[in-house]
Parts: sequence; C-alpha cells; structure tokens
Amino acid sequence: MSLKIRQKKCLNETIAYVKEWFQNETSGHDWWHINRVRLLALSIAETEGGDLFLIEMAALLHDLDDWKLNENSKFFKTRNWLDDLDLTEPEKEKIIEIIDQVSFKGAGVPTVARSLEAKIVQDADRLDAIGAIGIARTFAFGGKKGRLMYHPEMKPNWHKSFEDYKNAVSPTINHFYEKLLLLKDRLNTDTAKEMAESRHRYMEDFLDRFFKEWECEI
Repeated sequence: MSLKIRQKKCLNETIAYVKEWFQNETSGHDWWHINRVRLLALSIAETEGGDLFLIEMAALLHDLDDWKLNENSKFFKTRNWLDDLDLTEPEKEKIIEIIDQVSFKGAGVPTVARSLEAKIVQDADRLDAIGAIGIARTFAFGGKKGRLMYHPEMKPNWHKSFEDYKNAVSPTINHFYEKLLLLKDRLNTDTAKEMAESRHRYMEDFLDRFFKEWECEI
C-alpha cells in the first residue's frame, strides 16, 4: 500500500470514529468544532507549510482526551485509537506530541507549541475559540457546566497554574478576559494572526453591547 493511500485510509477511519464519538457532545466541543479546527489548520498550512497528514490527524483527535471532557485520561483513548490504525510508531508519537501542545492551560501559564505542526493546530483551535463561533461555544460550555452567565462582583482571575485554570468556576463573561481576549496575541503563525483580527474585534463589540444592555443603557 502506498504512503498516500495508507494515510488517506487512516484519515477516513479517524473522521468516522470522531464523528460518532462526538455526535452528542453539547459543550461546544462537538464534531463540528473539530471539523472547523481541521479545516482551519489545513488552510493555515497552505501558507505556512508543515506535514499535512500529521496536522489533520492531530486536529481530528485533539479533543478526544481533552481534560474538559474526561476525568482521568492522559491520551488513553487517543493512543488506543492510533494503535488500531496502520501507523508507524514515530507517526503516533508525533501526533500525540502535537495534541499535547494544543490546549490553553491558563491566563498566566505559557503554552508553547514547539513544532510547526503543533503551532498550526494550536492556532486553528484558538481561532475557533474566538469570534462569533467562539462566543456561542463559550456560552454553550458555561451552560453545560452550570456556570453563571455574569456576576458583576466576581472578577476575572489570572490563573497562575494549570490546576488553577482547571478548577476555575468563573462566570462565562469572565472567560472572555481569562482566555478569549488573550488569544489573538498568543497565536503563532502570521496567517492565523491575520485571520484573528476581525474575530477579536467582533468579541470586543459584543462585550461593549453586553455591558450596555446589562446596565440598561440601550
């Protein structure tokens, strides 16, 4: 089997697997989020380069063991799935390595992506966390977790560790200041930075409108 055919088979099987796994996910981390991250990553890679197979596989699997959706899972499901595919050990390790560098881990916590592929998938995931889609996903996640929409006496936190971030129960509006508004300046590639500009402005406009309506000014 040629390399191209083998990789295409792995991708098609992974798409079917991820679609089924996330079909009923209501936290904003559903199949459509994963597919958007995949398409954004491939779009960024058209300009920035990188191994398209590794980028696409990591994008497809980046939420399978995400801590927000799993109690105790250090890539357990991901490794099991990769072991079922016709992949070399170096390919499996590279995919895991990329995924491990994707997630935001707190306002005060560096999340450095080392390889070009990791930078691209991290950027794609962060782009889908901002803009109109990002706003919708943020409120979906807050509702799923039973969080307040907003409380004027609860101020945003600057998480000093990943544990602080994981244990946070801030209202949804606080999440804009603890994460979403920070992402534009934490992107890696020039392509993603350009794409982020309008999405970031949209969030600023939304917040301006939100607070005016909250105070009954309009």
